[in-house]
Amino acid sequence: MADINDQIEQFFEAYEKRFAEGLAGHTVAEETAEAFAGFFVEASPAGISGGKNDQSFLDAVPKGYEFYRSIGITRMEIRQIDITELNELHYMVEVYWESFYEKDGRADSIEFSVIYFLQYLNGSLKVFAYITGDEQAVLKERVLV
Repeated sequence: MADINDQIEQFFEAYEKRFAEGLAGHTVAEETAEAFAGFFVEASPAGISGGKNDQSFLDAVPKGYEFYRSIGITRMEIRQIDITELNELHYMVEVYWESFYEKDGRADSIEFSVIYFLQYLNGSLKVFAYITGDEQAVLKERVLV
């Protein structure tokens, strides 16, 4: 069995691949939902919210990918993963992303990080919380929204 750090890296490599498939218009809602716990929390400058991993989440996933496509996002790539073990079941993982976009004939990218909290239970990793920066401010600054 792979070391937990290897499993976490593989988890996010699969996440990155799913994101590419979602941007390409492929159906990945169920696979995306599989990466999340039955309930999860988001913290951002907009506040803290929580949601169930249910049909409404499954319905929202394709809309998220459509939003990113509509503003010109062409791909997302992981640049670095920093893993902190909190205990034998819980991990804090900061993922440094680079988001590539094309808008009005110009290509550029945005670098950002997201902090994910994972639980390793019954041989499976699940995101139960994540912390993001002010995505909307950056998108406005780059005139993508």
